[in-house]
Amino acid sequence: MVALGRTDLDVFRLCLGGNVFGWTADEPRSRAVLDAYTAAGGNFIDTANSYLVEHGRSETIIGRWMADRGNRDRVVVATKVGGGRGPVRNLRAETIKREAHASLERLQTDRIDLYYAHFDDGETPLEESLRAFDALVEAGTVRHLGASNYTAERLSAALELQRAQGLAEFTVLQPHYNLVEREFERTLLPVADAWDLAVLPYYALAKGFLTGKYRPGSAAVESQRAEGARAYLDERGAAVLAALDEIAAAHDTTVAAVALAWLLARPRVVAPIASARTTEQLEQILPAATLTLTPAEVDRLSAITRPS
Repeated sequence: MVALGRTDLDVFRLCLGGNVFGWTADEPRSRAVLDAYTAAGGNFIDTANSYLVEHGRSETIIGRWMADRGNRDRVVVATKVGGGRGPVRNLRAETIKREAHASLERLQTDRIDLYYAHFDDGETPLEESLRAFDALVEAGTVRHLGASNYTAERLSAALELQRAQGLAEFTVLQPHYNLVEREFERTLLPVADAWDLAVLPYYALAKGFLTGKYRPGSAAVESQRAEGARAYLDERGAAVLAALDEIAAAHDTTVAAVALAWLLARPRVVAPIASARTTEQLEQILPAATLTLTPAEVDRLSAITRPS
């Protein structure tokens, strides 16, 4: 376990993404993944009120699982507000309050360990949103706050306002960041450094590309689920996969674990977020939590995808 930045939470170094629960993984499969993850020592689960086909379906599955296992006090639960479609995709005060309590009900718990603003809301005054989050912390409904999908400018503005007004602050940042998507380093990493934010990257495996499953000419690359991964199948992508293959072989581990371990070696990253719809997929990512790459291996991978 490792401390999650400035929070009082201790978390496993691989956060289990709940976006597939109730979508590509039905409830029995989701429960099997959750059981296997916790059996391996995992304690950190990420979900959202908007996941995915049915509003709150992922939270509902996780809540029923925790209730049945009686393990709520051993699990760190992160969820979000402000994503999805329709009337819930905003950060108005009434939405934040209503959706937080709806998440509590679905999760069958009395508190949310980490609550994110899922997407920035430019239509709602920042102070209105931030005061609503602060009220949840003051009430004990939420323990810690995080932000996702903010620009550097808006995130800085939010943090400055929280500090100036004495409001509960964002202490965790969930950005889009992985070995082949590194814009975060140029834009948001300086903000994370300045405000001492713990970083939990999403799309840590580049929509599956960094699992090594999707390669030129493979049957997998023609599947509907491979649409996102196909974007990386260029010359640079081939070089990334070749390096990952070699490093994985040297450590007798998986390509996915190496890609996640690269993230764990990056500044500010505490626990990448990765999902698994089967226990077999979970086995591919779990080794990342204990895998340490050599400095030379980290540098080799970094050099292939270094931002221009």
